[in-house]
Amino acid sequence: MSKAIYSALAKVLAAVLVAAGAAAIVGGKIAHSTVSEQLAQERIDMPSKGGIEALKDKESKEELRPYIGQRLTTGPQAKAFADHYIRQHMLEASGGKTFEEVSGQYMSSRGKVSADQEAKLKDLRQTLFEGNSVRGMLLNAYGWWTVGTITLFAGVGLVVLGIALAILGFGVLRPKKAEAKPTERE
Repeated sequence: MSKAIYSALAKVLAAVLVAAGAAAIVGGKIAHSTVSEQLAQERIDMPSKGGIEALKDKESKEELRPYIGQRLTTGPQAKAFADHYIRQHMLEASGGKTFEEVSGQYMSSRGKVSADQEAKLKDLRQTLFEGNSVRGMLLNAYGWWTVGTITLFAGVGLVVLGIALAILGFGVLRPKKAEAKPTERE
C-alpha cells in the first residue's frame, strides 16, 4: 500500500479515536457526577476524628483518616465508609459474626431460648441486615465510580492515541508532493 493510503487510514482512525475518547471522557464524568449527586442526597458525613479513633481496627482507622468529617460524595469515600466504618460496627455489635451466622443462630434458637434472648438475636439480625443493605448500596456506588474512572482513563488514552495517529497521518505518512517536471525551456 502506498504512503497516501496509510496517511488516509491514519487520519480516519485518528478522528474515530479522538471522537470515541471524547465520548468516553464525557461518560466517565457523567458517571462520577451521577454517583456524587446520589451520595450527596443522602447527606452522610464521614466520621469525626473521635469516631474513627473509637474503632478497634487499625487498618480501618488508617483508611478513614483522610476523610475525617467530610461529606460522603465520592466512590472511594463510599468504599471506606462501607468497609471500614459500617462493617466494623457490624462486627463489633455481633462479636465478629456475619449476618448469615446470626440469622442461622436466630432461626435455630427460636422457641429454644428465652423470649428476651430471642428478641436480642432478632434485633441483632435486623441490625446486621440493615448494615449489609447500606454497605451494598455504598459499594454499588463505589463500583460505578470505578467504572467512571476507568472510562475516563480509557478516554484520555484514546484521545492521545488519536492525536498520535493524526500526527502520523498529517505529517510523517503524508505523501510528498510530486516534484514538477522540468519544462522544455529549462
